[in-house]
Amino acid sequence: MDRFDAMQAFARVVEAGSFTKAAQTLHMSKTTVTQLIQQLEARLSVKLLNRTTRKVALSAEGAIYYQHVVRLLAAMAEADASLGQAAALPQGRLRVDVPSPIAQLILVPALPDFHARYPDIQLDLGVSDRLVDVIGDHVDCVLRGGALADSTLIARRIGELHFAAYAAPSYLARAGLPTHPTELENSHHRTVGFLAASTGKLAPISVWRGAERVELAGRYTVALDDGSAYLAAGLAGMGILWLPDYMARPQLEQGRLVALFEDWQAPSMPLQVVYPPNRHLSAKLRAFIAWLCELMARHAPLDTSPPT
Repeated sequence: MDRFDAMQAFARVVEAGSFTKAAQTLHMSKTTVTQLIQQLEARLSVKLLNRTTRKVALSAEGAIYYQHVVRLLAAMAEADASLGQAAALPQGRLRVDVPSPIAQLILVPALPDFHARYPDIQLDLGVSDRLVDVIGDHVDCVLRGGALADSTLIARRIGELHFAAYAAPSYLARAGLPTHPTELENSHHRTVGFLAASTGKLAPISVWRGAERVELAGRYTVALDDGSAYLAAGLAGMGILWLPDYMARPQLEQGRLVALFEDWQAPSMPLQVVYPPNRHLSAKLRAFIAWLCELMARHAPLDTSPPT
């Protein structure tokens, strides 16, 4: 038994929650992965994984062993990387998933710069607002707004999204200009709803002005689960939108949206790059994340002001 292969197989099974998915990411057969785990358990004289026909779960001993294995694999990868990657340009295939509006408005227009810096990186870009199984879908990293739902993944905060209310001139010509956020609940005004990928439901919005705070659900005409379609519905005059600065700015400059409730504030949302926990960051992934941080510093900079 190769102990390194066995430990790597064990860690990957834990992360993937499946022998089949782990085998796919390791480019091994499921039988080989199973045998490596069995040999590792025999050598340690403990049961590391509890297996059923439907799922794989860590035993108490396996949970402790997993923490040690993660650190050991990371240290070994770091040692290997220190000897050959420093002088070479990053290269290879990189699979990334990003929200649709960020892809269209920020990332894709900037890709010529990335390619000029790293011509040997082949970027496979998934564009969606859906929840991505980073490990099961074999994705190197994802860019997402909001809190991290899966605590087994690593999240690095690289930006901040600041939201405000907007409406198309065609909507305001038809419905009039709202002067207070409560009109979105108690009048003829309507919003465009955004369905959260994690729940499929509308998330309420809390806004405040000084000591006055309002919780809004919004009476919507249409609700969508894709950011680009959400913006398109607002531009078509279907209702009032809550948009981050980077989405609203070009529309304001072109006169396609009008800012509302400008003396009110809404909560900001962290923008995070998320990747698997125990895989050493390859040179290509390090390069992409560094470039992404630089890009977001221009479009959605981190909020460094002290809390009030």
